[in-house]
Amino acid sequence: MSVITVERKILEKNEQIAKRNRDLFQEQGIVVLNFVSSPGAGKTSILEKTLQELRGSLKIAVIEGDVQTDLDAQRVARYEVPVVQIVTLGGCHLEAKLVQDALQNLDLNGLDLLFIENVGNLVCPANYDLGEAIKVVVLSTTEGDDKPLKYPGMFLNSSVLIINKIDLIPYVNCNLSAMKKNALQINPSLRIFEVSCFTEAGIPEWCTWLRKKDVSGQ
Repeated sequence: MSVITVERKILEKNEQIAKRNRDLFQEQGIVVLNFVSSPGAGKTSILEKTLQELRGSLKIAVIEGDVQTDLDAQRVARYEVPVVQIVTLGGCHLEAKLVQDALQNLDLNGLDLLFIENVGNLVCPANYDLGEAIKVVVLSTTEGDDKPLKYPGMFLNSSVLIINKIDLIPYVNCNLSAMKKNALQINPSLRIFEVSCFTEAGIPEWCTWLRKKDVSGQ
């Protein structure tokens, strides 16, 4: 019982700070997207392609979360966008307070989009609101089509599913139709994009959708 009580207090505190973050984002008119996935699904690669496609048309910033190193932040910085690295030193997810602290290093004035790349994990990040408008779960075809059934919480709490590495479908044991069916079984409201960072298939459609988003994420 004590463990449950402690966990509830931690989540309640996180929710309070997440609300402050969300209020700030809405006040500034910024659409915030929280990218979550297993390690290696391709979050950073998708961000790179997105930044490449949207560069010059929208003002964008990025918060990078990782267990160790700032390698992903270095990759993102090549696209000449403001980026702040959060190193969790073993922590398996970002929390609202970490995002709140990172915001002190960003100029939010005139910002259109803020991408938060969470730590690679399909369990813990599902329960931690960061104040984002949209949670985006990235799933690669190399992970198998049953992944949504194994981690239902993440897919239930997300608004968007990006299926990455569709160019590898002929070479891996993945049924794309089954993957989408399994995801929609968990969350029928999921907006699904099929992309390849190698061929860039689906990237323009994803970016066109992003351009239409307002601060409510609708």
